[in-house]
Amino acid sequence: MIAAIKRLHIYFKEMYPIIPRLFLGALIFLEIHFIILLNHGVTEFQFGIEEVICAFTIFSFLCWLRIADDFKDYELDCRLFADRPLPSGRVKKKDLAIFVSILIAFTLILNFIFMNNFIFCFILYTYGSLMAVWFFQKHKIQTSLPKALVTHNPVQMIMNIYIISFTVIKYQTTAIDLTNILAAFTLYFPALIWEVSRKIRAPKDETEYVTYSKLFGYKKATNFVFLVTWIDIITNFILVWNLNKISVLLLLLNVLWMSFKFIEFKKDPTKYKIVEKVERYTYIQESLMILTIIAFLIFGKI
Repeated sequence: MIAAIKRLHIYFKEMYPIIPRLFLGALIFLEIHFIILLNHGVTEFQFGIEEVICAFTIFSFLCWLRIADDFKDYELDCRLFADRPLPSGRVKKKDLAIFVSILIAFTLILNFIFMNNFIFCFILYTYGSLMAVWFFQKHKIQTSLPKALVTHNPVQMIMNIYIISFTVIKYQTTAIDLTNILAAFTLYFPALIWEVSRKIRAPKDETEYVTYSKLFGYKKATNFVFLVTWIDIITNFILVWNLNKISVLLLLLNVLWMSFKFIEFKKDPTKYKIVEKVERYTYIQESLMILTIIAFLIFGKI
């Protein structure tokens, strides 16, 4: 038991740091939760155990996805990323299987007992389960990066809908409107942008690892991310427009900076890894969204 705990400590230290990921789960929940409430004119809040469980569920689900990915990509990781905890043998599959089984059971029980939207939690974990087994089409999806993207990336939107459903049911706001639809896309687009950009490399950096730049060329792959970035920022503009006009300006400056980096990368893909710039852009973008919420709660509409 002690040995297994030590091995799990190694895994989480390197692959899924618990404290930062708990914080991330809380931020994802709070951003979507408050964006919906404030855009619907709700300014009086009742916090309880449900909010804590909702944030924990995001952390738990993302943890499960991380472990499921390591199981799914085990053979490939043994060849290309042999130093990682699982393929290196420093962590055993049994350790992770037992841990994630307990984690999923615990999360589902909490949602069943305390949450008003268990059906949406069930849908989320059902989709996650299908992802874990490649939707029973491993031979078709695993060998196709675009198919993997189309089938796997929507999970971020389903996770957003889980949060939205809790908020809408608790505060009895409108279930389907522009705000809620855009909120479902709020963190979906950044996840899509990051997923594609992390698999864009300069021609000289390509290996046997399949990337979007290898499939389509780094310029076309970068153009796709460029386009999605602007679609994403437009959804943010609409969501914060009635809350804080200064935030709109700051979001615009951030996306203009990122646009310059995309153009620069297309001219010289050896200058830097585009995913590093995308990550910085995303951190700034999401921080501005959180700060917009805080500013509205403190100062009101600006």
